[in-house]
Amino acid sequence: MIAAVLGAALLVAAAAWGVSSALRGPPQTIAQFGYIKSLTPSGKSYVLRFDPALWLEGSTARRAAREDGQEAFDYYIRNPEHSLLTYKVPRKVPVTVVTVHGPVTSTRITVAELAQIVKGRNPRHRPLIERGSARHLGYWVRTRIDTVRSIDQQYQP
Repeated sequence: MIAAVLGAALLVAAAAWGVSSALRGPPQTIAQFGYIKSLTPSGKSYVLRFDPALWLEGSTARRAAREDGQEAFDYYIRNPEHSLLTYKVPRKVPVTVVTVHGPVTSTRITVAELAQIVKGRNPRHRPLIERGSARHLGYWVRTRIDTVRSIDQQYQP
């Protein structure tokens, strides 16, 4: 009871001092670009090993590429560390992969199917733009704390 009253008092004081709610913590959901190294079942969910990278565009991309001795056009991916992060992935998380049904498009699949694709399999025989595995093209992974909320493969011309 005392803790609840103190918490409420602190919120009222923060509002009175003009403290923004943005100062209370990070965004609710964080989007990161990177590469899936593994996606393995673990109980009722999956474990994602993810190598985050920087997806850069415009003058930021051109400058970073120049600094790295590379060439960039519309985008540049910087990934100097190749460090792995670990996230929990619930089985029902929405996933899209890039497919070619005539035009290039995104196709919704399950986490279980993505786990197979990452291993180099294609259980549903989809016309994947990436043959053999899903490790070349990067993914946008949206997380909340340590749990993935969505996974979307990024098309790269």
